[in-house]
Amino acid sequence: MISRGQLIELNITDMAFGGNGIAKIQTENGEYVMFVNNTFPGQKVLARVTKKRKRYAECSLLKLIERSPQEITGSPYQEISGAPYIFVPTELQEQYKQSTTLEIYRRLGDVQQIQDLFDEFIPSPDHFFYRNKMEYSFSCIAHDIYTDEEVDDAFALGFKHRGTWWKVENLDKPSGLFDEQWETVLVQLRDFLKESGLSAWHPPKKEGFFRHIVVRKSLHEDKLLLNLVTSSEGLERFDAKACADFVLQLLGDRLAGFQHTINDNVADRAKIENGSTTLIYGRNIIIENLLGLEFEISMESFFQTNPKSAERLYTKAMDYVFEQGNSLDGQLVMDLFCGTGTIGQLLSTRAQNSRIIGVDIVEEAIEDAKRNAERNGIKNVEFYSADVGKFLKEYPDFSGKIGTIVLDPPRAGIAPKTLLKVIELGARRIVYISCNPSTQARDAKTLQENGYALKKVSLVDQFPHTSHIEAVALFEKKE
Repeated sequence: MISRGQLIELNITDMAFGGNGIAKIQTENGEYVMFVNNTFPGQKVLARVTKKRKRYAECSLLKLIERSPQEITGSPYQEISGAPYIFVPTELQEQYKQSTTLEIYRRLGDVQQIQDLFDEFIPSPDHFFYRNKMEYSFSCIAHDIYTDEEVDDAFALGFKHRGTWWKVENLDKPSGLFDEQWETVLVQLRDFLKESGLSAWHPPKKEGFFRHIVVRKSLHEDKLLLNLVTSSEGLERFDAKACADFVLQLLGDRLAGFQHTINDNVADRAKIENGSTTLIYGRNIIIENLLGLEFEISMESFFQTNPKSAERLYTKAMDYVFEQGNSLDGQLVMDLFCGTGTIGQLLSTRAQNSRIIGVDIVEEAIEDAKRNAERNGIKNVEFYSADVGKFLKEYPDFSGKIGTIVLDPPRAGIAPKTLLKVIELGARRIVYISCNPSTQARDAKTLQENGYALKKVSLVDQFPHTSHIEAVALFEKKE
């Protein structure tokens, strides 16, 4: 009998969408399917059952017992829980992402002809060192990756150990995802902070001093913006300027700015709104360039994590907007869930005679959007901070007047009622960008049931070595 909380050794034989490895075991009622997150065919793993259903169970990965014969070890990078496929050849990663994602459209969206509608798989330009943001955690409870043991009274700085929220694995060499120079000198910074005599955070007790380091990178400027997050416990013994000077010695003119955030909130999050922030050195923004437009990025700005791949994503979205000579001149265009307004601004460069409306519920993102539009000299985009569903209800005069809608919702997708309001607007063309194709597949079914035909789908790999994949879909209103 399989029970919730049970520990079980499994052999992974196949893979489903979202990085869920598949194992099958024999029970008294026949074959039973076990899904294990972040696993790959050929691996033998130790997993914990988290959900039990009649025909299958969902499990969390606890330990990798044997690697797949398809994995290539000996990498110069340190394996971290956030990159479970770092040893899997990228071509294989991409093959599995494509096949498992297209199956989701068949199963959840009832798009049986998905193979005919599939446009292309767009790989990330860079498979390593592609991220422009990384968050590191401190903990006085360490997990020794060499002995596989827990160490108390430690000073660990790195990433959470797989399946835990209290243990941190020291990052001793680059992860292969973020800036190589920074992750090489991180060991020296860890030693410097340890010598201060102030303790790393104790997650179970909710006490200690050092909590997080968040780093943002501009590929355009080749500069780093750092935010050190601490509590106020022992603050009088901490010299923030000396710390900033030490980082400056390590990075030189690559250091754009150093911030110190004091956060006494017990929640294990590094977000600045939970505390007070002081700029110790330099500036509190970096500048990124995306397809010829410049964007100011602060520590809390939302911005695509893989800018080079994001350029390919947005280029594909623009191709779908202007598919078959579609002209936006004179059109009313809506950019819904617009974030910092990247898509709307890119649209405006190719449709200067159209009116573009950007809507997002996050007020800070809209402020960033307005500031960046001004920076780029863009005049024909209007940004509104509002819930998309409520905005569409408050402005019914848009109905029937919109030529094109671009959607880029969060991972949870579009609320069913909001999607129906979008459909009621009657746009001739909808370009739907999704960071979670399973919700896009679900919404594709609703759109097709309400008069829209799915014309094309492309997949974009923004996060190599992870299970994540993004999609761009083109829908057109049926005549």
